Amino acid sequence: MREEDKPEIRKLLLFRTMSPENFERLMQAAYAHSFPAQLELIRQGEPADFLHIVMEGTVELFSGWRDRETAMAVVRPVSTFILAACIKDAPYLMSARTVEKSRIIMIPSKDLRATFRLDPEFAVSTITELANCYRSVVRHAKGLKLRTSRERVAAYIYRQSSIAGNAVSFVLPMEKRLLASLLGMTPENFSRAIKSLQSDGVAMDGMRIIITNMKLLEAVAGPDALIDGPDTNAGHFGSGLTGP
Repeated sequence: MREEDKPEIRKLLLFRTMSPENFERLMQAAYAHSFPAQLELIRQGEPADFLHIVMEGTVELFSGWRDRETAMAVVRPVSTFILAACIKDAPYLMSARTVEKSRIIMIPSKDLRATFRLDPEFAVSTITELANCYRSVVRHAKGLKLRTSRERVAAYIYRQSSIAGNAVSFVLPMEKRLLASLLGMTPENFSRAIKSLQSDGVAMDGMRIIITNMKLLEAVAGPDALIDGPDTNAGHFGSGLTGP
């Protein structure tokens, strides 16, 4: 792996407070790979052999059952995914594939578990990371169960606007099919929800969202700290789903 990657990885909550010696030992065990778009990196049900760190590109976490498939999260730099399975030494609950060309650092799970037992600060950071993931999963489930599809789309647009500094116009960060799946709906239902929000301050031009009335949008979205987090600027959508 590149030496210049280490400072970026070190900034992550998971690695920030561990001893320099143990961090260097983990990095020596790590592999760096570049992958083309639409390549399956891991498959649900298989052993969790590596913790993955996305350095460049985008990765989709997804699950399937029978003939159905759904997106679970989208991971962007610099982020880890599938920590819980690595620490627990359990099968992956989700599959992962690249959305675009991506460069990923892979740390063997056995080295991760050994460091967990050896370094108290790393152990605390791991528990904190998993706790954050769990709480994010609960928030996501509440949004899916308590909000209608229209409200979920409104809440997503309101949150993205907040992340962009209360911007009244922004480009969707992912294709509509993937976003619809993350929001628990079909692409057709997503399009209908967008159209239904036109009278509540939302317009769409291709991949660009235009907010014409923020107060009307906020009324539909109903931002809630117990669903959306302590504030609406909580990182990329689905970030807390990287733990299972």
